[in-house]
Amino acid sequence: MANLADPRRLWADGKAIDVHGVAVTRLTAGPAPTTLAAAGHGVVEVLGVESETTLVRLDVPLDGAVGFWHPAAGWDRHLTADWMATGLRTVGLVDSAPLGCLYDDAGRAVLAFASDRLVHTTRLRFGVGERAGRFGVWLAMDLGPGELCRIRIAPPGGAVAETVRSLVRRQSGTAALPVPEAGRVPAYSTWYSYHQEVSATAVEAEAELAAELGCGLLILDDGWQRGAYGGGYAGCGDWEPDPEKFPDFGAHVETVHGLGLKYLAWIAPLLLGDDSAARDRLAAFAPHARPEWRCHVLDPRHEEVRRFVVDTCVRLVDRYGLDGLKIDFLDAAMVYAEDSTRREEGTRSGGGVAPAEGVRPEGGTGREDRANPEGHANAEDRGRPEDGGDVGESMRVLLTELRDGLMAVRGAQLMIELRQPYTGPGMLEFGNLLRAGDCPADAAGNRVRTLDLSVAGRESAVHSDMLMWDPQASPQVAARQLLSVMHAVPQISVPLAQLPAAQRAMAGFWLAFWREHRDVLTRGALDAGRPDGLHPVVIARDATRAVVVHHVSDHAATLDPTRFAEIAVVNNTGAERVLLDLTHPAAVRLDVRDACGTPVRSETACLEPGPRWLAVPPSGLCLIRPA
Repeated sequence: MANLADPRRLWADGKAIDVHGVAVTRLTAGPAPTTLAAAGHGVVEVLGVESETTLVRLDVPLDGAVGFWHPAAGWDRHLTADWMATGLRTVGLVDSAPLGCLYDDAGRAVLAFASDRLVHTTRLRFGVGERAGRFGVWLAMDLGPGELCRIRIAPPGGAVAETVRSLVRRQSGTAALPVPEAGRVPAYSTWYSYHQEVSATAVEAEAELAAELGCGLLILDDGWQRGAYGGGYAGCGDWEPDPEKFPDFGAHVETVHGLGLKYLAWIAPLLLGDDSAARDRLAAFAPHARPEWRCHVLDPRHEEVRRFVVDTCVRLVDRYGLDGLKIDFLDAAMVYAEDSTRREEGTRSGGGVAPAEGVRPEGGTGREDRANPEGHANAEDRGRPEDGGDVGESMRVLLTELRDGLMAVRGAQLMIELRQPYTGPGMLEFGNLLRAGDCPADAAGNRVRTLDLSVAGRESAVHSDMLMWDPQASPQVAARQLLSVMHAVPQISVPLAQLPAAQRAMAGFWLAFWREHRDVLTRGALDAGRPDGLHPVVIARDATRAVVVHHVSDHAATLDPTRFAEIAVVNNTGAERVLLDLTHPAAVRLDVRDACGTPVRSETACLEPGPRWLAVPPSGLCLIRPA
């Protein structure tokens, strides 16, 4: 879009209003932003006009800012310049969210915002203005005439995670899809174990071992379907079991159920393989080619595509007795958002600066904020999409029909796994298992991704990317993959039948520990520090227990040992000790175990306030309880 691509326009003057120290400026023609007198947050209303892309800037002085977090930040959580490509994104329902937080060196929010435009496409830019000495965020939105967008701005000074969560709670007024118990237990995935070389015999053997380790869910990944070979997606589109690998798929699912595991199967419903039988029938609705994948991407803006996706998924779950689906590559639909943007740029213009601003009282909270006594349409309240319309709206309709169709088959026990980046607040009503993006054997990446998912909320079940490790590694080294995601639901993905005895003992010990501490780990309060620090220590706590996971041995964890009935200290490093910073003295009992759960020592100690080293074996555990 021209307005975002031209750096000279980014810092143009305009009529600005101040909300919690944030200057909010409309850079295109139309009414100036107005504010609602909201409790806690400031709410800015922006009104669309005829044939006009609306461009709004939020900016603050740099002061002590050190980084910027957003849902798709990945490793880029530093301060980027406003002219760098790392600060330019297109977001929508199936790719991230219009949400972000600039923070200082104490991990406190400086500029935190969330737009209610969760479905329709928004073009974002953010970065440091070298000449202005300020940090800016730009939102370009194709609001129709009379259409409203509301942008929430949080007060500065709060911790990043809590500030973002407070915004997300108000960002979407829809209820999240409930999570059944099976979505909150350790899972076994076939992907890194077998890739596409799966079979009923191999999966059933692994399922039995997974159940013995304490897994309650099996996820059959790519490879079960006809035409799944060679690492690509040429066979996608027919979604029938491969008769050689799974001669009786329904009976196979029943066998796994008999072992005590629920069953999800992988599907990429928007991919149309070049060798699939469905190719001829649907080719007209899949113009975008992915030659490296040997497939095309179906365009969800067509009703024929939405009907095909819904019917296929519901049939698969119903016919074979599945408990849900692992739905992949929904973000591929964003290629058509980019096409729409290019077409719109030929008809929309940027110009003018907004007139004076106004202020009026807020009409309610949460979803009620979207009510409009003046009769304006909200950006997310349009009707059903027409062919060639907004991709986000088309995906909303598709996912609503898909969820409702699957719920009619499975009810409240339905599980739908979604992965980053289509895990934003707008997707919580469509999926209940939110998985980290692919990061094979990358323990730090898995830690950062799962914590990014946890920042947005703890209502859904946050799952790790599938965990793989070297079967020849020591149990201490292998354990680091699992310990890096203790705050999420672990998905194991190593060939269990091939694990040496020490690694199997390690996995059994730590999965048992995770199950015992699941509620505090996945639903308790999380303290993970500054986003750009990549979370060297993660503390999960509830009223009586705390779990401290050290990912860097010499980074202190600050704790009050008198507050908890139990503190579990996990050493996810290769060092023989970790650092605690205690706020109060305490007489305690220390029970120490190694990576496989073997007792190392048990003793009483008087802990004095201040920093102190605690001897814990690599990948080991120390339980601290009152003496």
